[in-house]
Amino acid sequence: MTNHPESAEIVIIGGGVIGLSIACHLGWRGASDVVLLERHQLTSGTSWHAAGIIGPLRASMSLTRLSKYALEAFERLEAETGQSTGYRQTGGLWLAQNAERMEELKRIADIGLLAGLDASILTADEVHKRMPLLKTADLVGGMWVEHDGQANPVDVCMAYAKAAKSQGVRIFENTAVETVHTKKGQVHSVELADGHKIQCEKIINCAGAWARNLGKKSGVAIPLQAVEHMYVVTEPVDDLPKPCPIVRDLEGRIYIKEDAGRLVLGGFEADAKLFDIEKEGMDVPFLELPDDWEQFEPFMLAGLNRVPTLSECGIQHFMNGPESFTPDTKQLMGEAPECRNYFVAAGFNSLGIVSSAGAGKVMADWVVDGVAPMDVIDLDITRFDPDMATDSFLEPRVREAVASQFEMHWPYKRMKTGRNLRHLPSHELWEEVGAVFGSPAGWERPLWFSSNSHNEEQYSYGEQHWWPSAERECLAARDAAVLVDLSPFSKFEFSGPYALRDLQYLCSADVDIPTGRSIYTQLLNVRGGIEADATVTRLADDKFLFVGAAPSRRRDLAWITKHIPDAQIRDVTREFAVLGLMGPNAGEIWSVAGGGPAAVTLDYGASAEFSIGDVSLRASRVSYIGEFGWELYLPWNDAPAFARQLLEVGAQHGLTPMGLQAVDCCRVEKGFRHWGHDTGPEDSPLEAGLGFSVGWRKELNFLGRDTLVKKREQGTDRKLIQFSVDGAHPLLLHDEPLFRDGNLVGHTTSGARGFRTGLSLCMGYVSCAAGEKISDMAASKYEISVAGKRYPLTLHQHPPYDPKGDRMRQLPESISQ
Repeated sequence: MTNHPESAEIVIIGGGVIGLSIACHLGWRGASDVVLLERHQLTSGTSWHAAGIIGPLRASMSLTRLSKYALEAFERLEAETGQSTGYRQTGGLWLAQNAERMEELKRIADIGLLAGLDASILTADEVHKRMPLLKTADLVGGMWVEHDGQANPVDVCMAYAKAAKSQGVRIFENTAVETVHTKKGQVHSVELADGHKIQCEKIINCAGAWARNLGKKSGVAIPLQAVEHMYVVTEPVDDLPKPCPIVRDLEGRIYIKEDAGRLVLGGFEADAKLFDIEKEGMDVPFLELPDDWEQFEPFMLAGLNRVPTLSECGIQHFMNGPESFTPDTKQLMGEAPECRNYFVAAGFNSLGIVSSAGAGKVMADWVVDGVAPMDVIDLDITRFDPDMATDSFLEPRVREAVASQFEMHWPYKRMKTGRNLRHLPSHELWEEVGAVFGSPAGWERPLWFSSNSHNEEQYSYGEQHWWPSAERECLAARDAAVLVDLSPFSKFEFSGPYALRDLQYLCSADVDIPTGRSIYTQLLNVRGGIEADATVTRLADDKFLFVGAAPSRRRDLAWITKHIPDAQIRDVTREFAVLGLMGPNAGEIWSVAGGGPAAVTLDYGASAEFSIGDVSLRASRVSYIGEFGWELYLPWNDAPAFARQLLEVGAQHGLTPMGLQAVDCCRVEKGFRHWGHDTGPEDSPLEAGLGFSVGWRKELNFLGRDTLVKKREQGTDRKLIQFSVDGAHPLLLHDEPLFRDGNLVGHTTSGARGFRTGLSLCMGYVSCAAGEKISDMAASKYEISVAGKRYPLTLHQHPPYDPKGDRMRQLPESISQ
């Protein structure tokens, strides 16, 4: 009988490649009391049947950084343990059958340039030379990734396990976990199937396809869904190149790799088969599901088309096993917001082997240090609300997510499934006036307003079909007025005698402001990185309203309560709607609607309560689009009628509803930062040009202050800069390489068309000498690479639209007169 421990500091649940990598990296970090529990044998869940493709180049920088680390980690594993991982570099071919796919590959190649990975664009003939077995007549070209390769999944797992054990990690096989017990909102113990309990401080749920159901038992929502993932292994194939490159036939939805002289053929289907992981009889090691040739037929046909010699080969093995996928095909990592010290690392979307090293390192550091070591915002489990972990949401969404793996990753692509989770209070009104909706963070929100075909899906890497609508809305903001629904803003009310003390610790700004004033602030980590940004309004001596971004509501709340566990805080997000009434005619519209003159003459940054008819509201003079106006806070249920009233009385003053795309265009023109794009946990306010949001007086002792003071004394070696493209309008997104005097110096974080200025604009971090001033940097020549093409840039020391901020801060002439 196994002698299980009575306690441990850290318990890892799951002995697949992710759990074992975390165990290994915890050992390398020096964690001395770590236990790993596996219900059957190591690798016996899904890791054992993985294809083992090592593709470090992904479609984003954060995923590429995680995946690239595998190249370093596998080498270290083999050197320290003597255990082979089976890793070998083969190179990889990404195939394109149309110009749009080639554009996408060129943009991915630019990410490779940023990451130091060798990615080159090929003609169809060059693809054929790399692998003569491929049919290339239907290709327009492809991409060669020198660092692509493959590894043996089981060998990788065993190397992690050996390294972990050598560092003192205790691994127990055939040890099923029944549940994780919590006490006072944090992890307390792990109960095994035999009833034994292991008291612990932290757990990491690495149960893969089984993670969701384990989380449910502790009240932790883990949005993943298992599907059947299939591939076949052929009989030996003659004349394979040595080494044989990995092949991704993206339009065919298939991947091909070599295995001991044979070919492995698999893919990601358009209509994946969902799998019930809790179905009776499925709790067995090394689970193989029945062959399904009908489901696999499209892959087989695509494989025969791409490698005609496959018609002469037999099939040696049909593999069908469960794999877990998430709603956005990005893994789930981090501390669950429902429970302190309950960490999750699951849902790796068939990319577990290549992601394992990076995920292991990040999670080990996160668990030990209490903060992620790098920017993994787009992987943080807090990005999903509990309503996204239900069967009704996950089943259709995951089918779409699996299909999207090899589909075109169009900019601004809208998911079709899992919609209408949450509506704005004025949803029906916006629908009436032509809103085209998207669902960022699960909210149905107007992206733009149109009465014609602009609402149809017309995706492109060139001009966007919604630009005319956004242009109309942006110009209305400049020349008349707009009404934008900002109701999903995260809204937290701090109250009580310690409200000021708590906020002074959390916020970089000095929030000891007069009642009726608002201030913009950052929330920093111990390294001085930006974990959130917000506007804080003082409502009374002991009451404050904290307003943050909609997508980060759960993350912000978890961050706040983690650092101030006894904070007197209330989530009022659903209590108050927010309408942005902005533009030079906003004051006239306010007056016609029945508002008094006091709100019209509020100073910038002021906030006060008013009434219009039966509606009580708070008007705050702030703006994210750079125009005069207010954010109007009012009871949720009063918003539809009030918004309708504003649209009706505002019609004669040019009032136009505005969607999120136009808001983004306006904020980029003003150089306003977007947390999660332009700022994040690795960026300090000094690097991001947000030093004005820091209270520097010594009496303040906010989180991260000491590090920030040191950074200010030393000077920063990179800066967030705004640029415009000279004489051209390429589609600017993010992660485009930036060059200074011909040298690669950084990458973009945001991009947009500026319809008020006529410019194509971007922001990006640029390396510089420590303490170098932007005015000195402006003397250099700058370029941007967009899909491999270089464009000259103009550096803007001040925002190109209303550089002094007069339009936003001063009263319009119609009012001031």
